[in-house]
Amino acid sequence: MTAHPAGMTYADYLQLDTLLSAQQPLSPLHDELLFIVIHQTKELWLKQMLHEVGLATVLVREDRFAPAYKALARVSRIQSVMTLSWDVLATLTPVDYAKFRDVLGTSSGFQSAQFRELEYRLGIRDPRFLDYYEGGSEGHERLKAALSEPSLWDEANAALTRSGFAAGTPEEIKDSWLAVYRDADRWFELYQLAEKLVDIDDALAGWRHKHVLTVERIIGNKTGTGGSAGARYLHSTLTKRAFPELWDLRTEL
Repeated sequence: MTAHPAGMTYADYLQLDTLLSAQQPLSPLHDELLFIVIHQTKELWLKQMLHEVGLATVLVREDRFAPAYKALARVSRIQSVMTLSWDVLATLTPVDYAKFRDVLGTSSGFQSAQFRELEYRLGIRDPRFLDYYEGGSEGHERLKAALSEPSLWDEANAALTRSGFAAGTPEEIKDSWLAVYRDADRWFELYQLAEKLVDIDDALAGWRHKHVLTVERIIGNKTGTGGSAGARYLHSTLTKRAFPELWDLRTEL
């Protein structure tokens, strides 16, 4: 098969007819399209992040750290773009949003299976979230798989073990990564891996913070769509960390 099929157009390759027909506002209001585009774009970026995290997880398992750094750096860049996109959504005023909010019905960003899968794949693994997805649905099955397979954090700690460190308990994990940081020249590959993971955790915390601000700006402390607790729930997520031991060790350096 040729790499450049004859007659292939830009629109053909990107399936633009499908992509650009996927925005179907349920009201005649101008601002609903922005709401749809922002959230669809986030789902596309989540798809790419899952792609990169999946690759990085395999590479770390194989002790191929340099190419893993590249995949993880790409995740961090995508996170920056996603965080900036909240500023675009924030141009939607409370009055604008209130005019079409009812058409969202019971739908909610809380139901994003890809976001929850990303958390699981990184290492934030709360099985209670499975209850929000219908058994047998694609989202439910993907989350079950993500819970049953080693996360990126699992593989990072397995790499630590292969290097001769103890990593059986959270305290051992913290102490072992602390030893890596205290002799960063000797354990440079592991040290760099840890810093790439902290980059992702840092960016995820920034994304959550900007999400809260945007929600508060648009709906205040109202209940979210789908019955979620809205900003109150989002505030409770601000301290979530995928790699908590990498944060805890900093106090002891």
